[in-house]
Amino acid sequence: MPIYRWRPMSDVYQVQKEMKRLFDQYFGADWEEGEQVRSAWSPLVDVVELDNEILLVAELPGVDKDNIKISVNNGVLSLSGEKKIAENEKNDCYHCSERLFGPFERVFNLPVIVNETKIKADFKDGLLKISLPKTEAAKPREIQIAG
Repeated sequence: MPIYRWRPMSDVYQVQKEMKRLFDQYFGADWEEGEQVRSAWSPLVDVVELDNEILLVAELPGVDKDNIKISVNNGVLSLSGEKKIAENEKNDCYHCSERLFGPFERVFNLPVIVNETKIKADFKDGLLKISLPKTEAAKPREIQIAG
């Protein structure tokens, strides 16, 4: 019978590793970085920096436009709302239900200063597009070399 060296910290490490895997699976890989999970679902979002604006595109299928709230304050954009289940579906007998419902909130630190008075939002076919125009100071400038 072989003799094995007992390493108690190895067992603790394995438990920690498994717990992290479970949390990553449930909350997503960035749960450690302080992002609070407020609901069962979170809309997918793209944030793109263009020459003159920041463009945020969020997938919000099944969300009513009146249930979406957007706010910008001190370089932080908050997107929140709720995806509600239809009244006629509440008492149905489901055999399988994979769609998620409930409130959501996403918060983004904007990479540049934007002109908060000229922000525009458009909601069509389940896609929310928010245009955040850059201030003149935030736009890239080309500098000529003398000589």
